[in-house]
This record gives sequence, structure tokens and C-alpha cells, in this order.
Amino acid sequence: MKVSVKVPATAANIGPGFDCMGLALPIYNTITVEESVSPGSGVEINVVSEDLEDLSYEEIPQDKSNIIYRAIEVLYNSVGQTPDDLKITVSTNIPLTRGLGSSSSVIVGGLMAANELLGRPADEAALLSIATEIEGHPDNVVPAILGGLVIASQEDDGSIAYSKLDWPDDWKITVCVPDFTLSTSIARSVLPKEVPLADAIYNVQRAGLFIEAVNKHNPDLMKIALKDRLHQPYRMKLVPGLQEIMDALKHEENVLGCVLSGAGPSVLVFSHRNGLDKIKCIVHDTWDCVNVKSDIKTLPIEKNGAIILNRTD
Repeated sequence: MKVSVKVPATAANIGPGFDCMGLALPIYNTITVEESVSPGSGVEINVVSEDLEDLSYEEIPQDKSNIIYRAIEVLYNSVGQTPDDLKITVSTNIPLTRGLGSSSSVIVGGLMAANELLGRPADEAALLSIATEIEGHPDNVVPAILGGLVIASQEDDGSIAYSKLDWPDDWKITVCVPDFTLSTSIARSVLPKEVPLADAIYNVQRAGLFIEAVNKHNPDLMKIALKDRLHQPYRMKLVPGLQEIMDALKHEENVLGCVLSGAGPSVLVFSHRNGLDKIKCIVHDTWDCVNVKSDIKTLPIEKNGAIILNRTD
């Protein structure tokens, strides 16, 4: 049997929503898992990318330590089975280590493919729980599975509580991807183990305002809500030009806010419909001044999450 799953990219945190908020974007990885016809062949993992210059794909493990296989193994073990010999192929368009949920996409793709191979023993709640267990937090995997803009929490029993919000259609998202990488482990390492109470309160206030701003389509609230004190100030030094980009965009009337996408280094700029060309020029020119090339495009939220493309028995 062979199963292919298409999974969207995701942007997590979105300012104040550290480890709990995320949204899906229309950039995709396709993960295909096939039961091998040659018993004893073990695990074969192939990565197919249109970006032939990205050497980071060569560093992806090709054995059972690969995160896709490990995700598949967790689901199999949960029903008392062990995976057979498998051929795993990833057709990727989501850049690695750029803060766009590349690891979450393959975790979700592997889990959903394995669920099909096993006859669908896991429901949505179980898939959300297992994916979060593997990833460590729900902010990327939940929108990867469900699509849209999601606020999620991992409960003490491992279950995932979540709510989807309807993003206003006329609020645009400009995704700015620099040509350098930033590993999540490094981005996590600069965060303090404890934060001042005032900073925690600051983020709670703005997370509440974020929900109200989206629900009421209130741009004035959103300009306040997208601010953060828990992770972005510490990660600023890891992303050359980020402070200058944020400072420049503050003066643009149509800009609602600028945030890191996940752990970075990609940046999201939220704005009204107009002024998009100027936003792109500001980001491009600022990064160009520090010798950073970039790929900048305005995208809608992907309202649909991961889907099964095909299943061949």
C-alpha cells in the first residue's frame, strides 16, 4: 500500500502567542509512505526538492532516526505494532530551518500516512495529541493538521484543546524568507529559563487583545496585540536586520505589525490590502543592506490542513 499526504507550512507564535498560536500557509510538503515490496529492505528515505542549491537537505537522516519514521513508529506502537519495511519520499517546497514548520509538516504527513496504512485507528484528537507529543508543542502541528489560524493548548492528560479563528480576508500576510537558516535549538537556547512577571502579564494581555482584534476585525487593537516580550527580544540578535525592519515598518500606516515566524528567521508582516509593494521594498532593501537575500511574497492563510492526496492498495 502507498499513501501520499499534502501538508501546509505553518507560522507559529505570531507575536504574543508563544508556543500556542499558529497559522497555516499555502506552501506544501508532500509525504509519501509505501510499504516495501522487498522484505528485509529496511527503511528508504528520499527527499525531492526544487531548490537544488539548498544543501541542508543532504543533512536529513536517511535511517530510522529520521523524524518521519519516528512519528510513524509512535503511531504503530500505540496500536501494538511495529512498522514494516518502508519507503518514504518527501517532495518539499517548505524551506528547512526558516521558521515555517518544515519539521511539523513531515511529522503530520508521516502520522497521517501511517494512520491510513493501519486502517485509521487514530481519530483527529489522537493525531493532534501524538503530533504534539513528538513536536513538543502544538503551535505548528495543530494548524498543519487543521488549517487556518489556531490557538491550542496541550492539557495535562496529553489531549489538545484548540479554537480556530476566522482571519479577516482583507488583512494580508507578507511572508519574508531570508537566505540563511536558524535552527530551532539555537533559537531556543537564547531564551531565558525565567522571565519577569511584568513580561508574562504583557504577553497575556496582548494574546487576549489578539483574539478580540481578529474576532472584531479591529486594526487598532491588532497593532497593539502583535507585540511580544517573551521570545522576540531575545532572538532579535540572531536575525540580522530584523530590528531595522520592525523600526521602518512602524511608520507605515497600512502595517498592522511585524513578527518572527516561529523561531525565525522568516518574518511575517500583517497589513491591509494596499501598500504591499512598499512593504516588500522595505524588507528587501533593509536585508540587502546587510547582504541578506530574500524571497518575499504575500500569501493568504491556508484554510485547509493536511489532506490525503491518494491511497493505492
